[in-house]
Amino acid sequence: MKRETSSALTGATSMQPISLDVLREKYLKNGETSADDLYRRVARALASVEAPALRDKYEALFLGNLQAGAIGAGRIMSAAGTDIQATLINCFVQPVGDCIQGMDDGGYPGIYEALREAAETMRRGGGVGYDFSRIRPKGARVMGTASTASGPCSYMNVFDQSCSTVESAGARRGAQMGVLRIDHPDVQEFITAKRTPGRWNNFNVSVGVPDAFIQAVQNDGPWELVHQARPIEPLIAQGAHQRADGQWVYATVPARTLWDSIMQSAYDFAEPGILFLDHINEDNNLHYCEDIAATNPCGEQPLPSYGCCDLGPIILTRFVRHPFGFGGVAQFDFEAFSASVALQVRALDNVLDVTFWPLPQQRDEAMAKRRIGVGFTGMGNTLAMLCLRYDLPEGRDMAVRIAAGMRDAAYLASVDLAREKGAFPKFEAGPYLSEGTFASRLPEPIKEAIRTHGIRNSHLLSIAPTGTVSLAFADNASNGIEPPFSWMYKRKKREADGSTSEYAVEDHAWRLYRELGGNVLQLPEYFVSALAMPAEGHIAMMEAVQPFVDTAISKTVNIPADYPYEGFKDLYLHAWRARLKGLATYRPNAILGSVLETHSAPATAAPAPAAPPVDPMRTVIESRPKGGLSAVAEKVEYWTQEGRKTLYLLVSFLPVPTGVGHATVDRAIEFFMPVGQSGESQQWITSSMRMLSLAARGGFLERALSDMRKVAWDRGPVRLGTHRKEDGTQVPMWHDSEVAAMAYAIQNILARRVADPVQQQLPLDEPAAPPGAVPQAMAGKKCVECGAHAVIRKDGCDYCTQCGHTGACG
Repeated sequence: MKRETSSALTGATSMQPISLDVLREKYLKNGETSADDLYRRVARALASVEAPALRDKYEALFLGNLQAGAIGAGRIMSAAGTDIQATLINCFVQPVGDCIQGMDDGGYPGIYEALREAAETMRRGGGVGYDFSRIRPKGARVMGTASTASGPCSYMNVFDQSCSTVESAGARRGAQMGVLRIDHPDVQEFITAKRTPGRWNNFNVSVGVPDAFIQAVQNDGPWELVHQARPIEPLIAQGAHQRADGQWVYATVPARTLWDSIMQSAYDFAEPGILFLDHINEDNNLHYCEDIAATNPCGEQPLPSYGCCDLGPIILTRFVRHPFGFGGVAQFDFEAFSASVALQVRALDNVLDVTFWPLPQQRDEAMAKRRIGVGFTGMGNTLAMLCLRYDLPEGRDMAVRIAAGMRDAAYLASVDLAREKGAFPKFEAGPYLSEGTFASRLPEPIKEAIRTHGIRNSHLLSIAPTGTVSLAFADNASNGIEPPFSWMYKRKKREADGSTSEYAVEDHAWRLYRELGGNVLQLPEYFVSALAMPAEGHIAMMEAVQPFVDTAISKTVNIPADYPYEGFKDLYLHAWRARLKGLATYRPNAILGSVLETHSAPATAAPAPAAPPVDPMRTVIESRPKGGLSAVAEKVEYWTQEGRKTLYLLVSFLPVPTGVGHATVDRAIEFFMPVGQSGESQQWITSSMRMLSLAARGGFLERALSDMRKVAWDRGPVRLGTHRKEDGTQVPMWHDSEVAAMAYAIQNILARRVADPVQQQLPLDEPAAPPGAVPQAMAGKKCVECGAHAVIRKDGCDYCTQCGHTGACG
């Protein structure tokens, strides 16, 4: 196959500074000065397990494929070919049994043994998902100690603290997913746990839901909460009883009441997510030898006990010819893409033999089934480059063609590998291809090849959030299957010598369109961002692509703040009917943002018949203008009782006429904090940004910020900034909550914009202009990769805006 250079494929002339920074500071090792150096290291490592006579051949092939856009996930790109004893696997699922130590009756490790295994896994760089449903509920008897069980939620507190300890020891942040079945007696506490500020900050949480529960919801039927553990006598006296199958019924509740509890928590607090367990297990190629009850932290890999995520996305933008129609008709090169996918299968299969395994059980599980996850990144950008809108049928049709091409190429390549190296040990053709599995829906020629030769890998496909690899290797292409989040923002970076540099962070497609001669001030309608499309457009893309992916898709469905609650619930039922494997949503919500509710001021009579002058900063702006806006990003570093924290605030400005000649003034109209929603306080801030944007466009920004400054919480004061006393000394400033601190930070941003439109960084010990403005001074939590204080949450992942480090998703 003839390979073209990346510049010929995309039209980009050079890497932007953000990509170079992330590449240098996160991925390049000693002696490496370029991406090609890194590619050579990775290619050499992955080829090392080939037969000696074939190593040079495959090292060259792997190198060419990396250069063409077939990269590994962050663990592979960072650690392959080094002497670091870190895993090349991004994530795992670990079992947790119903005992304290040793093994329970089902052969699952006890709680503290599971905790030890998880700590070792996170210490070596892997995120962990767990199903806590085996742990007996509150009110269950503990025979050995004649005591009463405290329930799985109490033990999740311990796992959460252990994860924080691993992080503080300097390892990669140990992201976690906690799952509890909808029929567990403690599920109500689980559903509402993250409403408590600060609880389970190191967990994403999801409820495991079978079809029977959804049917009970639709039929308005009862739902039994059950466990195999016997309840204490008072609960039995109150009606707890044992069923014919041996399970103890602790309570019976209306299914719709439980469903509404989940929906209300998701609507107001962004969690829990939902896993459709029957869809996951029915679709599973290995339904005959495993049961799946949990996923990895980002949800793209439903996995059995000790299962792993061996991931490698392919940069889709590299396969677009004549992007945006410049120089010819925009086309996707399916032939080159299929060849790249086929070689990626071999590379990821080799990862299983190269990697360091934190636990022997993980190695044994991987060797028996050889799961891998070929995926893609840049789908949103790729559709724009093909002049197709993401949330319209033509965009979804192209996404389906790409996903189907990836599926067919991957499965055929795995069959070829089986002919050469053997099928995975657990392979049985009959059950593997039996009715209902993903493999049963493959094209007939591929199924016949599997019957004849077997297949090397049980599963081959996974659509993950690509984290920093998209920044470092794909010129900041849109992540995974997601549409772009923003087109451009300004980034400040403090250099080692104390100086400050500033440059733009640009979306790949937006940047390329500009470089090819397009007008970014009047973008075509196929440039659509995640927040600009309806929620139904997000789910429709998942529904279109999921049938072609044998594991799952990690995606966040963005919901507008004013989305009706009943419609929100329908989205989840739609996802179930569409046979998706789960759903996660985020809506900037009214409860968390209620501090910004405002009321009209009392009307006053005009002092004179003449109309008052129009204030350009207070007139109502009906909607956000189309196209790119001038924006600045501020890194905000502050202290709470939990220690240092860091986040980024993005503010977009619109030039508005002053009414004096042709003069304009910059007016803030949009506020955004690009974080995930695992931290309760960060949910407050995120939702406040949405409400603040509405206030800014409504003309009452100053009042909204004043209201935010008054918000208090019960978790102690927040330190941010300094105040200059009359004698010239600087003293720390304290705020009553993180929301109040963010309002203070925003007031600083706006004050500096008025004083200096080019937004030069102010010295940390000097007050901001104009006189009387609150001074700026910010500090916070350190990034474990680059040492900068700039870690945020984005697309469900920890993400350092300074170096691009991603916790669980890299």
